[in-house]
Amino acid sequence: MNWTDERVERLKKLWAEGLSASQIAAQLGGVSRNAVIGKVHRLNLPGRAKAGGSATTARAPKRSAAAARPSTFGSRGITTRTVTRQQGSTMLKEEVDVDAAEQVSYRPASNVVVPISMRLGLTELTERTCKWPVGDPLKDDFHFCGHESPDASPYCSYHQKMAYQPVHERRRAAR
Repeated sequence: MNWTDERVERLKKLWAEGLSASQIAAQLGGVSRNAVIGKVHRLNLPGRAKAGGSATTARAPKRSAAAARPSTFGSRGITTRTVTRQQGSTMLKEEVDVDAAEQVSYRPASNVVVPISMRLGLTELTERTCKWPVGDPLKDDFHFCGHESPDASPYCSYHQKMAYQPVHERRRAAR
Protein backbone atom coordinates (compact mmCIF):
# COMPACT_ATOMS: atom_id res chain seq x y z
CA MET A 1 0.00 0.00 0.00
CA ASN A 2 1.34 3.42 -0.95
CA TRP A 3 0.56 6.62 0.92
CA THR A 4 -0.94 8.83 -1.77
CA ASP A 5 -1.46 12.53 -1.16
CA GLU A 6 -5.20 11.93 -0.94
CA ARG A 7 -4.81 9.18 1.70
CA VAL A 8 -2.36 11.33 3.71
CA GLU A 9 -4.82 14.24 3.73
CA ARG A 10 -7.62 11.92 4.84
CA LEU A 11 -5.34 10.53 7.58
CA LYS A 12 -4.60 14.08 8.79
CA LYS A 13 -8.32 14.95 8.81
CA LEU A 14 -9.33 11.81 10.71
CA TRP A 15 -6.46 12.25 13.17
CA ALA A 16 -7.51 15.86 13.84
CA GLU A 17 -11.08 14.64 14.47
CA GLY A 18 -9.73 12.45 17.28
CA LEU A 19 -10.21 9.01 15.79
CA SER A 20 -7.96 6.23 17.06
CA ALA A 21 -5.31 4.65 14.87
CA SER A 22 -7.44 1.49 14.61
CA GLN A 23 -10.50 3.50 13.49
CA ILE A 24 -8.43 5.40 10.93
CA ALA A 25 -6.98 2.14 9.58
CA ALA A 26 -10.49 0.70 9.21
CA GLN A 27 -11.73 3.81 7.34
CA LEU A 28 -8.71 3.99 5.04
CA GLY A 29 -8.75 0.25 4.32
CA GLY A 30 -5.72 -1.82 3.31
CA VAL A 31 -3.57 -0.37 6.08
CA SER A 32 -2.79 -1.59 9.59
CA ARG A 33 -3.09 0.31 12.86
CA ASN A 34 0.72 0.26 13.16
CA ALA A 35 1.09 1.73 9.67
CA VAL A 36 -1.21 4.60 10.68
CA ILE A 37 0.79 5.19 13.88
CA GLY A 38 4.05 5.16 11.93
CA LYS A 39 2.73 7.64 9.37
CA VAL A 40 1.38 9.93 12.13
CA HIS A 41 4.81 9.82 13.76
CA ARG A 42 6.64 10.62 10.51
CA LEU A 43 4.24 13.49 9.76
CA ASN A 44 4.82 14.91 13.28
CA LEU A 45 1.08 15.29 13.81
CA PRO A 46 0.10 16.84 17.16
CA GLY A 47 -0.99 14.67 20.07
CA ARG A 48 -4.57 14.58 21.27
CA ALA A 49 -6.30 14.67 24.64
CA LYS A 50 -5.75 11.60 26.79
CA ALA A 51 -8.66 9.53 28.06
CA GLY A 52 -8.18 11.08 31.53
CA GLY A 53 -9.11 14.51 30.18
CA SER A 54 -5.76 16.34 30.23
CA ALA A 55 -4.44 17.58 26.92
CA THR A 56 -1.03 16.47 25.69
CA THR A 57 1.43 18.80 24.07
CA ALA A 58 1.96 18.94 20.36
CA ARG A 59 4.91 17.06 18.97
CA ALA A 60 7.82 19.34 18.25
CA PRO A 61 9.49 18.99 14.83
CA LYS A 62 12.92 17.37 14.67
CA ARG A 63 15.75 19.78 15.41
CA SER A 64 19.17 20.02 13.89
CA ALA A 65 22.25 19.14 15.96
CA ALA A 66 23.06 22.85 16.27
CA ALA A 67 19.63 23.58 17.72
CA ALA A 68 19.99 20.76 20.26
CA ARG A 69 22.93 22.46 21.97
CA PRO A 70 22.08 24.29 25.19
CA SER A 71 21.89 28.03 24.96
CA THR A 72 22.52 30.28 27.90
CA PHE A 73 20.55 33.36 28.92
CA GLY A 74 22.40 35.01 31.80
CA SER A 75 22.99 32.30 34.36
CA ARG A 76 20.10 30.13 33.13
CA GLY A 77 20.06 27.91 30.07
CA ILE A 78 17.62 26.04 27.89
CA THR A 79 18.52 22.49 26.95
CA THR A 80 16.74 20.20 24.49
CA ARG A 81 15.97 16.72 25.84
CA THR A 82 14.29 13.75 24.16
CA VAL A 83 11.53 12.28 26.31
CA THR A 84 9.03 9.51 25.77
CA ARG A 85 5.34 9.75 26.58
CA GLN A 86 2.42 7.43 26.18
CA GLN A 87 -0.26 8.13 23.58
CA GLY A 88 -2.91 5.49 24.11
CA SER A 89 -1.05 2.19 23.90
CA THR A 90 1.83 3.73 21.94
CA MET A 91 5.00 5.29 23.32
CA LEU A 92 6.01 8.44 21.43
CA LYS A 93 9.35 10.24 21.52
CA GLU A 94 9.48 14.02 21.44
CA GLU A 95 12.05 16.71 22.00
CA VAL A 96 11.25 19.28 24.67
CA ASP A 97 13.06 22.39 25.83
CA VAL A 98 14.05 22.19 29.50
CA ASP A 99 14.86 25.33 31.44
CA ALA A 100 18.05 24.50 33.33
CA ALA A 101 18.23 25.48 36.97
CA GLU A 102 20.43 28.34 38.02
CA GLN A 103 23.78 27.15 39.37
CA VAL A 104 24.43 28.55 42.82
CA SER A 105 27.88 28.67 44.33
CA TYR A 106 28.39 28.51 48.08
CA ARG A 107 30.12 31.44 49.71
CA PRO A 108 30.43 31.37 53.50
CA ALA A 109 29.34 34.45 55.38
CA SER A 110 32.18 36.84 56.10
CA ASN A 111 30.79 38.14 59.38
CA VAL A 112 30.84 34.82 61.27
CA VAL A 113 33.09 34.72 64.30
CA VAL A 114 34.36 31.23 65.06
CA PRO A 115 35.18 30.92 68.75
CA ILE A 116 38.63 29.77 69.72
CA SER A 117 38.28 26.49 71.54
CA MET A 118 39.02 26.43 75.26
CA ARG A 119 40.36 22.90 74.67
CA LEU A 120 38.66 21.26 77.66
CA GLY A 121 38.90 17.55 78.37
CA LEU A 122 35.92 15.38 79.32
CA THR A 123 36.56 15.67 83.04
CA GLU A 124 36.75 19.49 82.86
CA LEU A 125 33.23 19.97 81.42
CA THR A 126 30.44 21.46 83.56
CA GLU A 127 26.74 22.22 83.07
CA ARG A 128 27.65 25.71 81.79
CA THR A 129 30.34 24.73 79.23
CA CYS A 130 29.99 23.89 75.53
CA LYS A 131 30.26 20.16 74.90
CA TRP A 132 30.94 20.40 71.14
CA PRO A 133 33.56 17.75 70.31
CA VAL A 134 36.59 18.86 68.30
CA GLY A 135 38.83 16.36 66.49
CA ASP A 136 39.07 12.58 66.52
CA PRO A 137 38.25 10.95 69.89
CA LEU A 138 40.97 8.35 69.30
CA LYS A 139 43.72 10.99 68.99
CA ASP A 140 45.57 12.74 71.82
CA ASP A 141 44.55 16.24 70.68
CA PHE A 142 40.78 15.53 71.03
CA HIS A 143 38.96 18.10 73.16
CA PHE A 144 35.67 19.98 73.65
CA CYS A 145 34.89 23.63 72.81
CA GLY A 146 34.45 24.66 76.47
CA HIS A 147 32.92 28.12 75.92
CA GLU A 148 30.08 29.24 78.16
CA SER A 149 26.72 27.78 77.12
CA PRO A 150 23.53 29.80 77.76
CA ASP A 151 20.47 28.47 79.61
CA ALA A 152 21.89 25.03 80.46
CA SER A 153 22.23 24.23 76.73
CA PRO A 154 24.90 21.66 75.84
CA TYR A 155 26.45 24.05 73.28
CA CYS A 156 27.63 27.66 73.08
CA SER A 157 25.64 30.06 70.86
CA TYR A 158 27.94 29.40 67.86
CA HIS A 159 27.65 25.60 68.05
CA GLN A 160 23.89 25.82 68.71
CA LYS A 161 23.51 27.38 65.26
CA MET A 162 25.43 24.49 63.76
CA ALA A 163 23.60 21.78 65.71
CA TYR A 164 20.00 23.02 65.52
CA GLN A 165 18.39 23.97 62.22
CA PRO A 166 14.93 25.54 62.09
CA VAL A 167 12.26 23.16 60.77
CA HIS A 168 11.62 25.16 57.56
CA GLU A 169 15.33 25.03 56.65
CA ARG A 170 15.48 21.26 57.23
CA ARG A 171 12.46 20.79 54.97
CA ARG A 172 13.99 23.00 52.29
CA ALA A 173 17.28 21.05 52.45
CA ALA A 174 15.45 17.71 52.19
CA ARG A 175 13.77 18.62 48.87
